[in-house]
Amino acid sequence: MMILGIVGGILLLLIVFLISIFNELTKERVLVQEAWSGIGAFLQQRLDAIPNLVEIVKGYAGHENKTLTDVIRARNESIAALTPEAQIEAAKNMSAAMLNFKALAENYPDLKANQNFIKLQEQLTELEEKINQSRRYYNGTVREYNQSIAVFPKNIVAGMFGFNASAFFAEDTDAAKAPKISF
Repeated sequence: MMILGIVGGILLLLIVFLISIFNELTKERVLVQEAWSGIGAFLQQRLDAIPNLVEIVKGYAGHENKTLTDVIRARNESIAALTPEAQIEAAKNMSAAMLNFKALAENYPDLKANQNFIKLQEQLTELEEKINQSRRYYNGTVREYNQSIAVFPKNIVAGMFGFNASAFFAEDTDAAKAPKISF
């Protein structure tokens, strides 16, 4: 009877331990999802501001169709991206297109002096900073979550219940290089 009680106690402790690990992994996964949702909100705000900026630039530099088309194409890719991985890739393409777009604006002094253009540029700059802050938070939550599911004994529970690693929102490897801008 005593052995049965000890075995039952050990089994109960093991179940409580597994439930505790499962709950901790679930909380970390929810934090990753919440962090991604913050990035998504700022990416959407950026996508909403871009058409206004493109329309202003068209009035000054309408013949620069390739740059304007690239920005719109990158925006449409971002809208169509459904998974975090696809959205991360689309965000990289959008950043590259926006670099060329900003360089285009430098060639038009009247455009740089336009108050609507200045206001939209300031909004985009603020949004880029918010996206960077959100990306840092997201990557921190992904790091914690991925570490948790990789270490013993949590890796056993993670494997049993289908907890998978999340992707980091990394900079494009070409971001360290100066962009090649051509008109």
